[in-house]
Amino acid sequence: MSSILECESARLAQQSRLDQLKTARERNKWGQFATPPALSLEIAKYAWSKLRRRDGKFRFLDPAVGTGSFFAAFRQTFPANRIDLATGIELDSAFAKAAASIWRPHGLRVIQGDFTKQAFGAKYNVILTNPPYVRHHHITSEDKQRLGDLTYEATGLKLSGLAGLYCYFMLIAHEWLAENGLAVWLIPSEFMDVNYGDTVKRYLTEQVSLIHVHRFCPSDVQFDDALVSSAVVVFAKRKPSQGQSAIFSFGGQLANPAESFRVPLEVLKETKKWSVINRGNGNGRKKPGVVLGDLFAVKRGIATGNNAFFIVPRERLRQMGIPLACVKPILPSPRFLCEEIIEQDEDGWPLIEKSLALVDCRLSEEQIQRKWSRFWDYLEDGMRREVHSGYLTSRRSPWYSQEQRDPAPFLCTYMGRSRERPFRFIWNKSTATAANVYLLLYPRGFVAKKLKQRAARVFEALRSISPQDFFSEGRVYGGGLHKMEPAELMRLPADGLMEILDLEPERQLAFFQ
Repeated sequence: MSSILECESARLAQQSRLDQLKTARERNKWGQFATPPALSLEIAKYAWSKLRRRDGKFRFLDPAVGTGSFFAAFRQTFPANRIDLATGIELDSAFAKAAASIWRPHGLRVIQGDFTKQAFGAKYNVILTNPPYVRHHHITSEDKQRLGDLTYEATGLKLSGLAGLYCYFMLIAHEWLAENGLAVWLIPSEFMDVNYGDTVKRYLTEQVSLIHVHRFCPSDVQFDDALVSSAVVVFAKRKPSQGQSAIFSFGGQLANPAESFRVPLEVLKETKKWSVINRGNGNGRKKPGVVLGDLFAVKRGIATGNNAFFIVPRERLRQMGIPLACVKPILPSPRFLCEEIIEQDEDGWPLIEKSLALVDCRLSEEQIQRKWSRFWDYLEDGMRREVHSGYLTSRRSPWYSQEQRDPAPFLCTYMGRSRERPFRFIWNKSTATAANVYLLLYPRGFVAKKLKQRAARVFEALRSISPQDFFSEGRVYGGGLHKMEPAELMRLPADGLMEILDLEPERQLAFFQ
């Protein structure tokens, strides 16, 4: 029989071979991101440190075993004479076959199939796993219904339709985990901040005893082929006790983090964004008296369905035969927009270096053919390239019209990487709209009236919102990519704007009611 280390060497070779059989896009759809062996070993050692004083034997389960990275780490860490049963489940037949051929001599039983369709069998007291990171749009509505029923049966909780497959895996595995058993899940850290993660957080604070949540530094991507920051979630299957707390850590390694502190479960239940806690604020950020959403409605910019076709340089409109009546000005993406204050020309177009036009027409195809033959040629070329049959365009009538977004006086970039200033505010004095790489801020009621005289001061107040406030409400992905959704931007503190807008206390009450 080969040694564990010899088998691990063979596993790594098989992993490399199998990864090359699929494109990055295919592996993304399957949610296949192999766990680095050093990380698997780190997690297994951590699990052993929590279980070494327990009596009895261990039953190991990995519901997404792949080629067996976690089993290899488990066998290197847990004594062989204390292992009673080991099971790995794997949907991909090639990976399952490889895992079985390598690890069967060392006691791993590999089941080829979908974990969520397996008949419940033995109880396991050690779960170490990196479940598939399959985004919700790759899960059919039928599967969402089936998976939702399974999670409800296992936990009494219902997941949002926006949840990724890893969320379903965690809740379904509740039935497979023995009472007092230990589970360690390597999952995307986004569950800590997004709305669909609320159900996962309820599970972790109400149905099990949460032990430790470790969030890796976003700039330290754990998987070479996944732009997602990762977290290790450790819990035991037992009801939480009164006054219980959990360790939250950030950066460094699981056993040796850069930051670490205890957080009471009661605080966790009241904290919407757990990543805020990971930055050292154990009680979460104090809710401001006034937030941006009280003063502005925030909407995402236009999703055209095909920017390359619908957004064209203004200077080329005549050459391409596209009439001015069928376009509107649109701002370029943030990387091509150096200006932060957008002035306008006599026609309302932005005075910027890269002036762009958005094709937006509501006339019928017959009317366009009669009025503008060259414009019709352009649309026909788009149809030959199947622009009209895209997901968004096929749902519009006509397909070359756009959703309506009035010009917004202020815009905020939707994503950024800089720790100094990840998001930019733009003061838009033109009639240009913007694509969905921007968030558009529309003043509410009384604010709109005040804005005409105080726009410059409001813009400076927006620009002075601290990066920490953005970090507290936004989310972060692998490689340090920060993102901000409309609802998150609306939660940013805006107390300073009240004085600028001269909203008196009695008028504030009337305004916010």
